[in-house]
Amino acid sequence: MRLRVERVSHRYGPTEVLRDFDLDVPAGRITCLIGPSGCGKSTLLRLIGGLEKPASGRILQAGEPPSGCLNPLTYVFQDFALLPWRTVEGNVRLVLEDHGLGAAGMRRIVDDVLARTRLSDFARAWPRQLSGGMRQRVAIARALAVSPAVMLLDEPLSALDSQTRALLMDDLVDLWLRTPFTAVYVTHNLAEAARLGHRVVVLSRRPGRIREIVDIESALQSRSDDDAGLKAVRDRLWRAMREEAMAADRELTGA
Repeated sequence: MRLRVERVSHRYGPTEVLRDFDLDVPAGRITCLIGPSGCGKSTLLRLIGGLEKPASGRILQAGEPPSGCLNPLTYVFQDFALLPWRTVEGNVRLVLEDHGLGAAGMRRIVDDVLARTRLSDFARAWPRQLSGGMRQRVAIARALAVSPAVMLLDEPLSALDSQTRALLMDDLVDLWLRTPFTAVYVTHNLAEAARLGHRVVVLSRRPGRIREIVDIESALQSRSDDDAGLKAVRDRLWRAMREEAMAADRELTGA
């Protein structure tokens, strides 16, 4: 399923966050959103996910959801959002419990997504027993359990150390290569955007508008952190947002 954002504007009281925002999110690709702090990235994700209604404009869905889709739009948050009183498999099963699947149907889906995210050996572990990277892997497994048409990821790796972040990026690449999915991925990290994004959208400072769109042609599996082409993409992204980030910083600090 693909998405179309048409002339979306939004504000919180007197603060204009987004202005006349247009964007196509192609099916089967990861679209990354980057930009200065406060430019409206997470707000746009909330509008796409239906958590808020735009002040003006509209967000359209086109195409058929994947087979077995139980929830067209599914979030993965920065803070994992796991229930501490449920085990790993219990947290994953939570999103399936209102869909009338029956015990066997839920068991089949839970076993599948735990295997895909390499969590089968931790099915009966509690969140407190897991590292940050493992907890985020559980959150990703939970999102995959409903076979979403579009995954909405709001800085899912920002709370992790650099080594864990690199491992989770590898996991996301591996998941996409096995079963390509559509995603909108918000991040401050240029390396993440270049490593994971098929399309990287650079937003201006508030009110957020599109400053540049960078389409990355190389195959996802061929990208590594020391790849010269990937470094060139990161440099291009930084050039696109450097002045906007500096201007946003002056606004935030009152300079």
